[in-house]
Amino acid sequence: MILAKTLLFTLLVPGAVVGALPYWIARVDRSPMELGPARWLGVLPLLLGVFIYALCAFDFSVTGRGTPFPLDPPRVFVTRGLYRHVRNPMYVGVLLAILGQALLYESDAIFLYAASVWAGFHTVVLLYEEPTLAKRFAETYRLYRESVPRWIPRLGRKTA
Repeated sequence: MILAKTLLFTLLVPGAVVGALPYWIARVDRSPMELGPARWLGVLPLLLGVFIYALCAFDFSVTGRGTPFPLDPPRVFVTRGLYRHVRNPMYVGVLLAILGQALLYESDAIFLYAASVWAGFHTVVLLYEEPTLAKRFAETYRLYRESVPRWIPRLGRKTA
């Protein structure tokens, strides 16, 4: 049931943020042949971002026994997988996917959209998520926050 709820949330929220909105912003009405060959560089960050999101959503569901939906969050604090290297890998994945689309569609507007999405994520993290996690998981979260960076992954490091 948790995986089904995670899939539904993913289709509705990240599906819109990563799929529908960038496509709408770019208003892709050109033939793929009209776009330059460099646009294909966007496929890698797009696919990597989707993969990162999927791994994190799976960890939330299986390890955390919850979903990415704020009203049904993980019941267990998740520090495995990509969460060992960066505190917000799901958001990083979403941003990579959007940046990949900016390249794929050759769209300055999607680059600006990515910047605004990051600003929104950062605001939510600072004003809601971090205070909520600090209250809910207390010392566990404090140690985690001290050893794992918020946005830029630190590879090879493990949480406290």
